[in-house]
Amino acid sequence: MTTVIAFILMFGLLVSVHEWGHLIFAKRAGMLAREFAIGFGPKIFSFTRNETLYTIRLIPAGGYVRVAGDDPEIIELKPGHHIGLEFNDDRKVNKIIVNNKDKHPNAQLVEVSAVDLDHKLQIEAYNLGEDEMKVFSVDPQAFFIMDEMETQIAPYNRQFASKTVGQRAMQLFAGPMMNFILAIILFLIIGLAQGVPSDKALIGEVQSDSAAEEAGMQAGDEVIEIEGSSVSTWTEFTEVIQVKPNEPVDLVVQRGDHTENLTVTPKAVEIEEEGIEVGQVGVLLAFEKSFTKTFTYGFTQTYETTTLIIKNLFMLVTGQLSIEMLSGPVGIYDVTDQVIQSGFMSYLMWTAMLSVNLGIINLVPLPALDGGRLLFVGIEAIRGKPIDPQKEGFVHVIGFALLMLLMIVVTWNDIQRLFL
Repeated sequence: MTTVIAFILMFGLLVSVHEWGHLIFAKRAGMLAREFAIGFGPKIFSFTRNETLYTIRLIPAGGYVRVAGDDPEIIELKPGHHIGLEFNDDRKVNKIIVNNKDKHPNAQLVEVSAVDLDHKLQIEAYNLGEDEMKVFSVDPQAFFIMDEMETQIAPYNRQFASKTVGQRAMQLFAGPMMNFILAIILFLIIGLAQGVPSDKALIGEVQSDSAAEEAGMQAGDEVIEIEGSSVSTWTEFTEVIQVKPNEPVDLVVQRGDHTENLTVTPKAVEIEEEGIEVGQVGVLLAFEKSFTKTFTYGFTQTYETTTLIIKNLFMLVTGQLSIEMLSGPVGIYDVTDQVIQSGFMSYLMWTAMLSVNLGIINLVPLPALDGGRLLFVGIEAIRGKPIDPQKEGFVHVIGFALLMLLMIVVTWNDIQRLFL
């Protein structure tokens, strides 16, 4: 149960922050954000606030912010349609009843002649039984009523396409951007809570029954020399240890105000994925408390995580890594189960790394992803006019279908790994 709660909280945080970025910049640009959704599929919970429907949906495979004009509108009024109109105090139409008009006895029944809800915001219609056409002004925040469900109209100036290239690009980029910001904040919290890794080869903990304990190494020792060569960083120290499994290694450590000469024999540990053995002595790097280092730690860790993920993504594209290395929700859940056993700090670290990963993946220029849609906006900026919305929509639909297929394959691989 602990793992389930941890996974739900982590998933909810990552997706919420991502979609919140899209939502905030959509509203800043004046777009009508119809829905803010966590998950896909049937609604579990929903409420409406400030024009936006907030939903939690059944399938934990992402989320979305649905902006007016970003997808085809559902309701289209054509000449000859009989509709009902309700008015506000300014005698502007604030409700357009499409069906079930008998449930709205105060509605004025009319026959549609022409409708413009994008620019002029007016309905040209005849009162039933009359020959004189009338023009009804429509409130910019009027609602369609279809099957007793309300859908707010979207004048063109509230639609995604009406905004500048910069505003649309920022709205699309804001989701991944918020994931990077979340990662920075989480790494900062980790740095404040436990300190930041030392720049030196400074021992923070010596594990019991380890090669280091047998050699007499102690917490607080700083390795300054290994095999006759000076050492200044933890990386230099571990690189030598890893290539010398079961071989004696001479060390010089700084202990207080004096030095100690020690000999440690790293134990051989097999890395199954690579089929090799590496040496380990059983020590952990020390952490230091420093405001300056803590502040920069959030940025440096986010940068290092970003470069590592991009490198692995490049290897995946070039075939150096198999698609079997990818993990979906099932695989992430399994790793989360292992991570929470190591403590809350490990859980925060895992969440921060996933946040960076989510930001990068969404920036990949593939259809249906933020990166794919940014690519279309970029093409529009270069050519000076937008691509045909129907063609762009078709590309995104195909891309979404392929992504869902990839998700199925990855999930199947995750399930198989669980039973290996």
